[in-house]
Amino acid sequence: MAPKDDRDTPQRFSVSRRDFLKTTGISSLAASVAGVADAEAQTGTARALGPGEVPVQLTVNGKRLDLRIEPRVTLLDAVRTRADLTGNKRVCDRGTCGACTMIVDGRAIYSCSTLAVDVIGKQVRTVDGLATGATLHPVQQAFCDQDALMCGFCTPGFIMASVALYEKHPTATVDQIKKGLDGNVCRCGTFTRILEANLKVRGVARA
Repeated sequence: MAPKDDRDTPQRFSVSRRDFLKTTGISSLAASVAGVADAEAQTGTARALGPGEVPVQLTVNGKRLDLRIEPRVTLLDAVRTRADLTGNKRVCDRGTCGACTMIVDGRAIYSCSTLAVDVIGKQVRTVDGLATGATLHPVQQAFCDQDALMCGFCTPGFIMASVALYEKHPTATVDQIKKGLDGNVCRCGTFTRILEANLKVRGVARA
C-alpha cells in the first residue's frame, strides 16, 4: 500500500473550549459596541452613562450657589467650572498634594476627592473669599510679606490649610504648624518661607 500523503491528513487545531468561548465572546461584545456607536453617530446623540444632572444648593464663602451637576462631580469641579471660583487649583487630582484644599465647617479638606453633594448644608470656604475688598486676610498678607510662593499652584491650598490651623490654634507652635500643613506639598520647595509666613501670622489670623 502506498504511503499516505500528509496533504490528505486534516489539520488539527489545539484550541481549548475556554479560549474559543473567550474569542467568540469578545467578538460579540466588540460587534455590539460598534453597532451602538454607529447608531449614535447616525442619530447625532450619545447615551448618558450614569445619573444625569440634579439641582444642588451649596453655600460657598457665605453665598448660596444654585447649581445643576451630576452626583459624581467633585467639590473642586463644581466650584471651579460651575461657579467660576478658580482660586483653588487642580494639581494632582488624587488627594495627595493639597493644592485644592478648602475649609468645610471649619475643617481643611481635599476638594478634589470630596463630592459636591456631600457638602450640601455645610459652610464651604475657598481662597477666593478670604480677602475683604482690597484687604488681604492676615495669612495671605503674611505669605506675600515673606515671599512664601514661587509658581503659585500650591499657594491657595497652603493658605487655606494655614487659615484652618490658626482658627483652631491661634498661637500654633512650630510642631503644630508642620503637622497642620503636612498634607500640602510645594513642588518648588518653598517650605522654609511658608514656615516663616506661618510664624509671622501667629496670633493675628482671623476668619
